[in-house]
Amino acid sequence: MADNGAIPLLVLSRQQDPVEIINSTLRNAGQPVHCAWARDIAGFGEALAQSAPQLIFVCIADYDEARTALEIRDRYATHVPAILVREAITESDLARAIDIGALDVVTLAAGARLQAVAARELRSARLDGALAGTLASAKQYRDQMKAFMSGSADAIAHVQEGIVVDVNPAWLELFGYQDAGAVLGQPLMDLFDQRSHASLKGALIAAAQGRWNDHSLSSIVSLPDGKELTVDIEFERFEFEGEPAVRLRIASQKRDLRSLTAQLDEALRYDASTGLLKRSAFHEQAAAQAAQPLKAGLRAVVTFEADKLAALGAELGPLAVEDVMDELGKLLCSLLQPDDIAGRVTGQCFAVLAERGNARDLETWVARVLQQVAEHVFNSGEQHSASITCSAGCAPLSSQGEELRAALEYSLSACRAAAASGGNRLVRPDASGVDPAAADADRTWAGQIKAALMANRFRLVQQPIASLVGEGEPMIDLVVRMLDEKGNEVLPSEFLAAAERTDLMKNIDRWVIGAAMSFCAARKPHRVFVRVSHDSMRDQTLGTWLLQQVKASGVEPARIVFELGEELATRHLKDARELRALVTHLGFGFAIENFGASRDSAQILRHLPSSFAKIDGALMQGLATDRRLQDTVKSLVDTARAAKATTIAERVEDANTMAVLWQLGVEFVQGYFVSSPEEVVLSA
Repeated sequence: MADNGAIPLLVLSRQQDPVEIINSTLRNAGQPVHCAWARDIAGFGEALAQSAPQLIFVCIADYDEARTALEIRDRYATHVPAILVREAITESDLARAIDIGALDVVTLAAGARLQAVAARELRSARLDGALAGTLASAKQYRDQMKAFMSGSADAIAHVQEGIVVDVNPAWLELFGYQDAGAVLGQPLMDLFDQRSHASLKGALIAAAQGRWNDHSLSSIVSLPDGKELTVDIEFERFEFEGEPAVRLRIASQKRDLRSLTAQLDEALRYDASTGLLKRSAFHEQAAAQAAQPLKAGLRAVVTFEADKLAALGAELGPLAVEDVMDELGKLLCSLLQPDDIAGRVTGQCFAVLAERGNARDLETWVARVLQQVAEHVFNSGEQHSASITCSAGCAPLSSQGEELRAALEYSLSACRAAAASGGNRLVRPDASGVDPAAADADRTWAGQIKAALMANRFRLVQQPIASLVGEGEPMIDLVVRMLDEKGNEVLPSEFLAAAERTDLMKNIDRWVIGAAMSFCAARKPHRVFVRVSHDSMRDQTLGTWLLQQVKASGVEPARIVFELGEELATRHLKDARELRALVTHLGFGFAIENFGASRDSAQILRHLPSSFAKIDGALMQGLATDRRLQDTVKSLVDTARAAKATTIAERVEDANTMAVLWQLGVEFVQGYFVSSPEEVVLSA
């Protein structure tokens, strides 16, 4: 235990001697310090959380290990200054220390300088803390006054280190408690369902570090009577009784005439037993959405139908079947993504209008639904339970917007084909064999792609990549779009597959790379990511062409990162290794995307050392509530970190997923939740 009034310090060192030297040196200078000791990097994060230091000394000779330690510091104690300890100091040591995030470098032999540097950083930290406390107190006061003046009835709780330390009456009422004593001093997680724990923990960590801004987290409350309540929570860092805390706020629902009208309208549109849209409301809402142009990704109608319902009805009776269908609808509702539109379209069939990043994301989500149904035990009346499986059918919709009815009927037909094939599976258009005109369609697309290349009717759009561990330099993911003869945007999901089948990907790749170089030369972004196809991997003239483009554009190659899909790299490892060697030799960066999509992701990083590993967006489908997916992503993060690859999560579409990624240690995220794609350049 630290002495009363002692200043807590943390020393990361494999030996105890540096701890004792630092402690005695600073105490001899009149600094009442208490040094905690972290023996290795594995326990450094826990030591940071337990000791709450005001200053950190990192006594590690290897700069890569020191960088890892400071990255852990950034995650657990962002604002705590760190000093690197070396046997000797050079100008190079100072520069490298600052580069990895330390504020200075000292030696144990130069006690006077060690004392001066420590005193300076402690004084600076105290001033920063005092300023932050003053600002937080002022903001808290303004918020309290505003709530008082407006008569706010928001439910508010204050949490310190995961423990509820204060609640207002509205919080007690919402959560079903009469007395604050039943809540105060209890872990916050006890108030919420297990499915919300991972995202809640991530949001609390981010909010405590001041990095959770304007995001509302959807969580499931476990009420004392056993019922559940879904709420949207806002998080805010502030001080409670002079100590760091996080404020949780759940906005009240004002029951004015307008909101009552909206609630009545919602009651008429939604089925109370499942939470899904009623049939007519689904057709109306889904048809309106299907008619709108799609900004990115793909859109499809997916239908789900329970297998062998006739046999279930014969065994348990028709009323039991209805109970199972209602529970199936509830389960489906709990697995929907935020923007999905879903409803019951026939007596035994549910339909979802879904928008996803790509076909694999959609198929992964459908597979998760089928798995959850197969593992669920359905209640059928008071005395019976049943286990069922489900079949699914899928029909794509045009990105330009089209009528819903034909796609819905096709999806229903595919669903019945899945059931006839044994059930518990998905039938997709490419597996159904009902499209004899595929070759003609490819020839049509090939003509349109060639015409667009000739007329320069391609453009790049950017999607920002956001940091979860600090401000950092901005990074951008670049995606190609094609314009048709009328100037309408055509998404990659519509034309790239045909381009691959008609040997046009190399032409598109070169347009994209050229445009990316022009963009980087003009705008000078920190990093942009550009995808490479298998055609370009096999292109023997790529190296010469790249060198010519670099000279012509004047671009700095380090600004461009070529990314290769993990499954593509696994299937064509020799070509992938040659491509990596080529682009890194020319000074470009290299990344693996869809990391986690193949059977052995660690092996691919050993064969293809990469600066970045972009975690497969398909793993984001249901990540916020699926513990198995969370374990998978955590394992991928650990694998990438061991290979010294920075992690980027692909296609993040909601705050709950981002909060979980925060907790799992992912460093960057990209997706529609971060930012929708926006135009950056029209031509190379």
